[in-house]
Amino acid sequence: MTEQAALKQAIEKFNSNFLGIESQISQVIVGMQDVVRGAVSAIFAGGHVLMEGVPGLGKTLLVKTITQSFGLAFKRIQFTPDLMPSDVTGTQVLTEDESGHRRFVFKPGPIFANIVLADEINRATPKTQAALLEAMEERQITVLDETYQLQEPFFVLATQNPIELEGTYPLPEAQLDRFLVKLQVPPPSGAQLKEILTRTTGVRVAEIRPVFHPQRVSEEVAAMRRLVRQVVVPEPMMDMLVQVMEALTPQGDRATSTVRKYGRFGPGPRGAQAVLLLAKVKALLDGRINLSFDDLRTSLVPALRHRMILNFQAEADQITSDDLIAEVARQ
Repeated sequence: MTEQAALKQAIEKFNSNFLGIESQISQVIVGMQDVVRGAVSAIFAGGHVLMEGVPGLGKTLLVKTITQSFGLAFKRIQFTPDLMPSDVTGTQVLTEDESGHRRFVFKPGPIFANIVLADEINRATPKTQAALLEAMEERQITVLDETYQLQEPFFVLATQNPIELEGTYPLPEAQLDRFLVKLQVPPPSGAQLKEILTRTTGVRVAEIRPVFHPQRVSEEVAAMRRLVRQVVVPEPMMDMLVQVMEALTPQGDRATSTVRKYGRFGPGPRGAQAVLLLAKVKALLDGRINLSFDDLRTSLVPALRHRMILNFQAEADQITSDDLIAEVARQ
């Protein structure tokens, strides 16, 4: 088989697996196509996902369904103000063996899973939120000077409620930057709500079947992630992305007048990396091994919206980071 034929076959398999996962998720989740595609795309791009929406929209159910469709190990952490970092990472426990010798043994926390649901992540204190920083970036955690590697693949899918402010702690910029994408979960339409009621108040229970073979899921996900990085980025695409990043940086010479007026800080290099990886997934889903301008444009908002810091004027004028990114993307 030639290299070109092997690459074509790999792209077809990528699409088959990706669409198979979406099909399994659609048996449980009604609507939210953009959110589902964004979350699954982020996973194959090798990044973490932050989902924001009011309670009751199915964010937690979506994460569980994604996990079932992959067939990966799953743990859920319910973030609360009294949650401690050791409740996330694990801790050393004093144990005694049969001969009476005592020693400390590390008891892993729920972070040791392939997919970790950080439910209502903004309800935990900054100290506990920080327990995720090393895990999300380095795929490892450190407890009492001992470092423990997390199993691959490893993804954090976090949820937060945007309207409830009492008893919450906004995520610091350093932690927001660890998420590849931030997805807004919309309320269902009338037709979607009717379908949700039909599915959830009857006797039929959807059965989710893993798309991957249980013994090969890790290597297959890793292979799909490697394929994403093989997508070719033409020089004009790279130049366009650099220009967009410069236009979104208020302190830069190429910032637009709107960005200068409403922005405090723009996205950093990690944001540009997120845009590029997300765009590469979109290119593969279109059956291409090279990037297009449209791939980049559609990836800008979910990859950058949480990385822009706006000023008080923007809040007074009801301007969001989505507005600024969309304006720059149109230019």
